[in-house]
Amino acid sequence: MAYKHLKHFIDTLEKAGELIRIKTYVDPKLEIAEITDRVSKSPNGGKALLFENTGYDFPVLINSMGSYKRMCMALGVQELDDVANEIESLVKLLSKPKEGLLDKLAMLPKLGQFASWMPKVISGRGACQEVVMSEPDLSKIPVMTCWPKDGGPFITLPVIHTKDPNNGTRNVGMYRMQVFDKTMTGMHWHKHKVSAKHFMEYKKLKKRMPVAVILGGDPAYTYSATAPLPENVDEYMLAGFLRKQKVELVKCISQPELEVPADADFVIEGYVDPEEELIWEGPFGDHTGYYSLADWYPRFHVTAITHRKDAIYPSTIVGIPPQEDAWIGKATERVFLAPIKMTMVPEMIDMEMPVEGVFHNLVIAQIKKDYPGQAQKVMNAMWGAGQMMFNKILVVADENTSIQHYKQLAQYVFKHLNPATDIYFSQGPMDVLDHSCSKMGFGGKMCIDGTRKFEEEIQVDLPVTDHAFDRNVVLKRFHEIKDINDSLLKEGIPCLLISVEKGRPLHIKELNEQLYNLPEMSAIKMVLYVEHTVDVQDLPSALWRFCNNLDPRRDSFVVHPPVPGQIGKVGAGIGMDGTLKTRALDNFERDWPNIIVADDATIKAIDEKWASLNIGPFIASPSHKYKPQMYGEEAVVPQ
Repeated sequence: MAYKHLKHFIDTLEKAGELIRIKTYVDPKLEIAEITDRVSKSPNGGKALLFENTGYDFPVLINSMGSYKRMCMALGVQELDDVANEIESLVKLLSKPKEGLLDKLAMLPKLGQFASWMPKVISGRGACQEVVMSEPDLSKIPVMTCWPKDGGPFITLPVIHTKDPNNGTRNVGMYRMQVFDKTMTGMHWHKHKVSAKHFMEYKKLKKRMPVAVILGGDPAYTYSATAPLPENVDEYMLAGFLRKQKVELVKCISQPELEVPADADFVIEGYVDPEEELIWEGPFGDHTGYYSLADWYPRFHVTAITHRKDAIYPSTIVGIPPQEDAWIGKATERVFLAPIKMTMVPEMIDMEMPVEGVFHNLVIAQIKKDYPGQAQKVMNAMWGAGQMMFNKILVVADENTSIQHYKQLAQYVFKHLNPATDIYFSQGPMDVLDHSCSKMGFGGKMCIDGTRKFEEEIQVDLPVTDHAFDRNVVLKRFHEIKDINDSLLKEGIPCLLISVEKGRPLHIKELNEQLYNLPEMSAIKMVLYVEHTVDVQDLPSALWRFCNNLDPRRDSFVVHPPVPGQIGKVGAGIGMDGTLKTRALDNFERDWPNIIVADDATIKAIDEKWASLNIGPFIASPSHKYKPQMYGEEAVVPQ
């Protein structure tokens, strides 16, 4: 469905019991984020929050898409798979052979549908331009500071419009914007992004680059700005398809080369000068759960700010998962399953991106397997597909298991896994936010082939061993091991999580070899190592830390230990080092970021304010759980 404006979406959420209005004063600096962090980590994502008393003229809406139900409501569907099914049926209809006149005539309504989704520029001004600030001033907007070590306040849901100067092709993307003063922000676009390519084209031409930013309007605009579309597909065509109504655009006031949705809440117009010095932007508490560290980015100069008379400022926070962005990612996983199946991986049945993997770190693909080597074929196709090039760990399973039920999936994958022959390593482009790479934006990848194996794929059968693992034996022998999670063994999953206090170079590699020489380890196929501060008994949290800190190609160690009681036979196991990397112990030359937690003063302030918020039973700060895992207090870990 099409929402007339953001207030229409808010009213719909409220009627469905999915919104809480907060009338108590709450400071956009740190306090809104702390309340939202507590609520968004509640079962099923809690409720959307509308902060009506912020000290500004505008309310703040947050967590509006922070649950499966609200994400479906934002896209106007009952289930997220409905969108993928509709895309699949449309593509099949358009691509099937047209044999006669009646077949061709039957296509006309669908072609008419396509035309009805295309964005349209209308004349005059839109509701987004009802109020024109006499002097543009970002300090009049309740831009949030989310985390204590952030470089400042950040606009976190900006829908950013640019055009290719050579052909006029529009791009709509989402990149955070640090506010430096009343009329200047940073523009955090990475080199892989289309807007960054537009920037480089303007740089060649030595021309200023017009940029327009909208906030609010139909939530389909916000979602479409995050969607991994091909460069030549207009994001507003996707938005039109989702809302079943074309997006009406109006020309900007000070940057008339650009058009923006007429029903947006705010429009921030301006330019980026490619000839100008870059600005030091960040740090920022990011969706990985770690701070993305400061770096040099272009300056965005504001030339005009317009807004609706009843404008509402939409925002979000990102940080240790789960947060609202997990549900936006879930929508992308479901919506783009059909195009992946139909264009690149026809054997794909399903795809899953676990929250602990923060999107790119961990992806599970389910395929219909018909021949040997098919998992590797899928691996190569997916790593070459758009933003899937940033994927770090790919797990491939087949049609004989469920990838949504993680225990069943792990049992199946490990049953069919030889750690020495069924794990494939590569390297390539990585997300700029991946701090584990030795070089920024370039690092290792891993594919775990957990499919059933054809005879051609089996190089050697692993010996069967019945030695039981004894955690007490291991803990007594290795004092650097602080804890072991062996709970997965009881579920038939031969994998351990071990927390280690590293003390020397190559410590994890050597420890892994020593461990696998113990008879107690003969049935263990995989060991995941994290640092000693991590609670390995908290499996989701430990896996989140592990996935973030691992470069699979650099940090994986395959071993072939002797099999107890079977002379001449060797087994296979793999250890993976998901610990903090340092200059002293790992020859790691990049800065390492800290995890994101709220400061004590903010936690205390919200504890005291909670009863007055009228949002339900008290929820303790999630930061309490993670404070013992911090590496000092700053955004950068001391080396």
